Amino acid sequence: MNASIQARRAGLMAAAIFAISGAAHAQTTGAVEVAEPAASASPVTFNAAVTSDYRYRGISQTRLQPAVQGGLDYVHATGWYVGAWGSSVKFAKDAGGDGDVEIDLYAGKRGELAVGLSSGLTYDVGVLRYLYPDNGLGQVAGFVNANTTEVYAQLGYGPAYIKYSHATTNLFGFVDSEGSGYLDIGASLDAGHGVTVQLHAGRQRVDNNPAADYTDWKIGASRSFALATVAVAYVGTNASKSAYASPRNGKFTGRDALQLTLSRTF
Repeated sequence: MNASIQARRAGLMAAAIFAISGAAHAQTTGAVEVAEPAASASPVTFNAAVTSDYRYRGISQTRLQPAVQGGLDYVHATGWYVGAWGSSVKFAKDAGGDGDVEIDLYAGKRGELAVGLSSGLTYDVGVLRYLYPDNGLGQVAGFVNANTTEVYAQLGYGPAYIKYSHATTNLFGFVDSEGSGYLDIGASLDAGHGVTVQLHAGRQRVDNNPAADYTDWKIGASRSFALATVAVAYVGTNASKSAYASPRNGKFTGRDALQLTLSRTF
């Protein structure tokens, strides 16, 4: 969004002292990453996280400050899933509105495409509703209500994926932005010794708001320990400072930065 009117999907995030990014939904890259329970496990999982900076599609949603996040997912054996996720945010207040919470509600289906006996090609399709209670941006000149709905489709092969999200409403408070889209490509690579490397690049297109279009990227690594998963990432964008600077303090919310996250799934 304008001056942070870009909120989000996001992956479990974590916390601390550096400034850097989406199960949605807790998605750093913006892709739905629903935990898939083992056959003997409960189909319901919970997640909690604290992050040094809530980044969604490369843009800080918390004015480069920490956020607390959490959610739950239900995944059926057939691949259908539903979930909810929330985070603290600051972008609506930056734009002259109100509210300090994001709530994401989503549902979809994922599985393996039946191409050959063992294609290894996976899919994930669904819908995601971003809610910003009492955001008030509909009463602020130059904005509309920040609540947003997107549909998405993702294909994966091995560690790599490509995903496209399409807005069926105005996007995160941008006026006349229905039909905006976000293209996301990335991979999660096993680096050994319990370390996973994440690579991501994305392109946000905001219909009828060309100054708000931008590309973002992320290079990160994570490792799970007994009590939590620790993730560190370097996130950057080529977003315009005029479109993504915080009116509250002038900070550029799309600047390159380091992000630290602590998360846990139950």
